[in-house]
Amino acid sequence: MLKSDFTYDVIVVGAGHAGCEAAHAAAKMGAQTCLITMDMDKIAQMSCNPAIGGIAKGQIVREVDALGGLMGVVADKTAIQFKMLNRSKGPAMWSPRAQCDRMAYSATMRQSLENTENLQIWQDEVVELLVENDKILGIRTLWGHTFEAKAVIITAGTFLNGLMHVGRKQVAGGRAGDSASTFLSNSAREIGLKSARMKTGTPVRIDKRSVNLHLMQKDEGEATSNRFSFITEGRQLPQLPCWTCSTNAAVHAVLRNGLADSPLYNGQIRSIGPRYCPSIETKIVTFAERDAHPLFLEPEGTNTNEMYLNGFSSSLPLETQINALRKIPCFEHVRIYRPGYAIEYDFFDPTQLRHSLETKQIEGLFLAGQVNGTTGYEEAAGQGLMAGINATLRCKGEKPFVLRRDEAYIGVLIDDLVTKGVDEPYRMFTSRAEFRILLRQDNADVRLTPYAMQYGLADAHRTSVFTAKKKATEELIRCCKEVSIRPEKAAPLLEALNSSPLQGSCKASELLARPGVTLTSLLEISPALKRFADNISERKEEILEAAEVEIKYAGYIHRERLQAEKMQRLEEIRIRGHFDYASIHQLSTEARQKLAAINPETLGQASRIPGVSPSDISVLLILCGR
Repeated sequence: MLKSDFTYDVIVVGAGHAGCEAAHAAAKMGAQTCLITMDMDKIAQMSCNPAIGGIAKGQIVREVDALGGLMGVVADKTAIQFKMLNRSKGPAMWSPRAQCDRMAYSATMRQSLENTENLQIWQDEVVELLVENDKILGIRTLWGHTFEAKAVIITAGTFLNGLMHVGRKQVAGGRAGDSASTFLSNSAREIGLKSARMKTGTPVRIDKRSVNLHLMQKDEGEATSNRFSFITEGRQLPQLPCWTCSTNAAVHAVLRNGLADSPLYNGQIRSIGPRYCPSIETKIVTFAERDAHPLFLEPEGTNTNEMYLNGFSSSLPLETQINALRKIPCFEHVRIYRPGYAIEYDFFDPTQLRHSLETKQIEGLFLAGQVNGTTGYEEAAGQGLMAGINATLRCKGEKPFVLRRDEAYIGVLIDDLVTKGVDEPYRMFTSRAEFRILLRQDNADVRLTPYAMQYGLADAHRTSVFTAKKKATEELIRCCKEVSIRPEKAAPLLEALNSSPLQGSCKASELLARPGVTLTSLLEISPALKRFADNISERKEEILEAAEVEIKYAGYIHRERLQAEKMQRLEEIRIRGHFDYASIHQLSTEARQKLAAINPETLGQASRIPGVSPSDISVLLILCGR
């Protein structure tokens, strides 16, 4: 029996984006929760870019919000520039992104957590996982305190044996200014978890006062009412511009001369880095034929001169970074707050996890965030939220909550991790989702808020807003299907769009299906539609957009739903524990090895394992029939 100072249902280790969502979700669901962090002043610290969202990532933020999470609300409260990316493409690709005030984001998240019922925050370092008979019992901290829990969630980010690099200089740390966690990773390995090393990096931070901004291109945000959260109203902080420029041949020459001292090329760093967010030295080597690469100078907040130079991630020596920057006219006299650096850290093979994010080896132990081999605040937040929900459900003796691939990007993310594993830091893209027309950013609440209501994550306000919006959207769609528009009313609009004229009256929904026709433009020519729209009192722009997308892309949406239903049949065939794969010689050798290693829950999951062919699935399907 452990002698414990504190006893909880759920303990969350690490207060980054994954940890904050995990702790908040568990506490909201009624679990007595303790969030343990090495520094309470750096809760939800944006260690890299102070931005939330982006391509595919923005969809995850909206999903986190729809499930009652914090990231979208906090991002809206602290946003200093907002954009909807990919507007020129179809709605499946639209992705919200916001530049945020770094310090305000962290402070707002901490305030939210400190005012969450059932949640205590404890400042300490976890050094040992307490396990007995392959079951988690709790943790022990650096100061010798023992905490008991029914479930523990590790969300330690890049802190596990973190090692930072600037040129040939190496310093242990989880990020600049913070020490590494050197004991927890060893404890996890001692209880049987497999780990490896990954690498990521961050750019130089620049003093705005030293930049010739007039030599850069100004990049303003959007003036629309778009936001991340389905329940927030407006933006509270001043909206600030970003600036853009490019590297040049002279910059690249300086960088090449410094490659001998680059940890990436002198053998100092051996771990895997993110392919889709390469360092500037990797860019000049990989794309040697290019004379320029774009750079984006982004504000860190409303009350600071610190700027983030997106596109210039580097671990080259300090002198090389500064000398290269000064070859760009706008940075001729640049001063910096600190250089860019690379960081190596331990992560755990995510194929050791179930879809609930509970480890297969240790009952009650969950992993979420960068410790699973992902990169990005958004991917971490999505995992943290799901780990918090499932840890609480486990404490209650209830079955896990698992999102399907056709239900959420979060479902795609987790299924990819536990089924395929990672050989580089995992980053979400829209191309990873086979049902991305179903997984749009505009309908995340329709897809997921009912789950939030089911699990107690949606308060009365969120429930009310969701119910009203859903009703208004459905009624607007019905109105578009019932209202007719005469040819003479539509003529000016269609002529302006070079679209063929109507031969007779048609329903508004049919007209909306034409390229270039928008619901807003139809309000101008249909008094009936305009009267209905004028009666929408809240979130009007959002409702109009949701209704338009559902009508305009109805055929594509229906087709994807049919495909998702077909896939779901394989997901309903459970195979874990039913086969000794090594003895099934009809399977390919690779399939036997991969199936034995992953031990998939369902036939659907088995079909997504790299190396398992359709013929292998056919064999299993026949054996299931027997």
